[in-house]
Amino acid sequence: MRGKEGIVKKHIMNYETLLKVTKALSMSKDPKEIIRISVESVTETLHVKGCALYLVNDDSNELELASSCGLSDGYISKGPVSASRSVAKSLSEGPVAIYDVMDDPRVQYAEAAREEGIVSILSVPIYVRGTVIGALRVYTAEHWEFTLDDVNFVQALAEIAGIVIDLTRMIEGQNAYIDILESLKEYRQM
Repeated sequence: MRGKEGIVKKHIMNYETLLKVTKALSMSKDPKEIIRISVESVTETLHVKGCALYLVNDDSNELELASSCGLSDGYISKGPVSASRSVAKSLSEGPVAIYDVMDDPRVQYAEAAREEGIVSILSVPIYVRGTVIGALRVYTAEHWEFTLDDVNFVQALAEIAGIVIDLTRMIEGQNAYIDILESLKEYRQM
């Protein structure tokens, strides 16, 4: 019976977290805050070492850190994260779970991960209108066999964050366009 109670409690926690996060995200107009809320929520809910959200830089083909929780500055500044090398299949084929970072060639900075105390990684893509804009990564300090529920929960948060990031970017672009139009209008009136 204890096992079923634990599963039910975990599901309730995940739903409560999704409700909390979606409410906070829907009220925020700042993409940085949206990203921060997302990584903190994953870290707290799953009780893992850390979480990071990376956004794809199309010019450099690198994943640029947007926010992290639970990771040291040393690990964060370990070097450029290649979108084509570092757990790349999570960007092209969907979620990737790595049980042992030291025994998996898909990990770009395995030694840095070991020094950080990272043992397992889950990486899920962040999609916006069919295009990958980034990845949400979960880091554990112990070997972790990510369940389908874990993957679905992290993927759901990644999708929600992606939608809200995209909407805030569009609003920022729209506001910039309005500012330009107003400047042109003022210029014509002179």
